[in-house]
Amino acid sequence: MINQTKITLVGAGPGDPDLLTLKGLKAIQSADVVCYDALCNEALLAHAPNHALKIYVGKRANQHKMKQSEINLLLVQYALTHGHVVRLKGGDSFVFGRGHEEMSYAESFNIPVEVVPGVSSAIAVPELQGVPVTHRGISQSFWVITGTTSSGELSKDIALAAQSTATLVILMGMNKLSEIVQIFRLHGKIETPAMVIQNGSLPNEKVAVGTIETIESAVVAHQLGSPAIIVIGNVVGLHAHFAEMAYTSNDETWTSSFEITTH
Repeated sequence: MINQTKITLVGAGPGDPDLLTLKGLKAIQSADVVCYDALCNEALLAHAPNHALKIYVGKRANQHKMKQSEINLLLVQYALTHGHVVRLKGGDSFVFGRGHEEMSYAESFNIPVEVVPGVSSAIAVPELQGVPVTHRGISQSFWVITGTTSSGELSKDIALAAQSTATLVILMGMNKLSEIVQIFRLHGKIETPAMVIQNGSLPNEKVAVGTIETIESAVVAHQLGSPAIIVIGNVVGLHAHFAEMAYTSNDETWTSSFEITTH
């Protein structure tokens, strides 16, 4: 006898397993099947019951294990044959996680779907570096943009964001970093602070900090790769290791000395 047929979409957070929500934990503990992504910390699988199946359906750039249509079908099939399926996704499943597509597909089979929001890496990863995406007097808004669209091209929204004073958080954009930098150069923003964070919230986290002018060389120097988050905007100047402040008594102004750091 199988348990009640249902699917729960659970946001697993940015990587640190302690950042899973309590509601997400309860869902995993009641799962008959857990289908998890590449960005999910596998330590979370230990919370699933012993009888639960653990199915890896991760997708990475140029290393797709399953097509999205195959994942959609798999979730439905396991729900019908095993009961409660937990779809575990990195970050939040509705922030470039295609969670709504999976929900809609399951509901077309009259399978009930519950959504458990997760801690989004777009906000949490910069925050863990002491960088807020908004700050009074510095940035009144922020954009969260995918670096690569479904067609493989750079999102046109990045050029729009580059013309604003908003903080720009780019996910899945490491392969487009040079193009992103060029857009900001064209808008005369070579001194705008920038930061790249790989494996945010995890013990092997790496961070490169600089400006639009220097961020590419910083990434190369510290050997950062995907997956990583790119943050561009004046709020990055608040990073603890970004600037060594020196007070100039003659004109009573502050000047910044930029440095590139890694953790």
